[in-house]
Amino acid sequence: MEIKAFTPVPKEAVRIRNDVFVEEQGFMDEFDRWDDIATHLVAFEGEEPIGTCRVFYNDEEGKYMVGRFAVVPAYRGKKIGAKLMEEAEHCVQKAGGSQLFLHAQCRAAGFYEKQGYEKMGEVEDEEGVPHIWMYKDV
Repeated sequence: MEIKAFTPVPKEAVRIRNDVFVEEQGFMDEFDRWDDIATHLVAFEGEEPIGTCRVFYNDEEGKYMVGRFAVVPAYRGKKIGAKLMEEAEHCVQKAGGSQLFLHAQCRAAGFYEKQGYEKMGEVEDEEGVPHIWMYKDV
């Protein structure tokens, strides 16, 4: 497996996010202005894109953010997600950041906790799906 970085959002990440968030999970508002400035990490198995996430500095919040984290179904449970998170954390460290924040689907919070993230705040609704803010010192 190889992880490559892109800016802006590449077609491989668009395809994965459409498949996972729009088709599989029913989200409507998948793409936003952050896609133009974020570093998009895409995991490849050979030529096949198998996972993605994006990392960026949110100047409105004054925080480094990771999000739009998705792994295609055939590759879930194979540590692809952990490797993508590790690479996102390295991106923040290289940029001089010391914390990374994410808005996790509550059903995925356990995965992020295994990566060292801590919950903060209250559960919020995003398109009918419960989410919670999480962070990690990197």
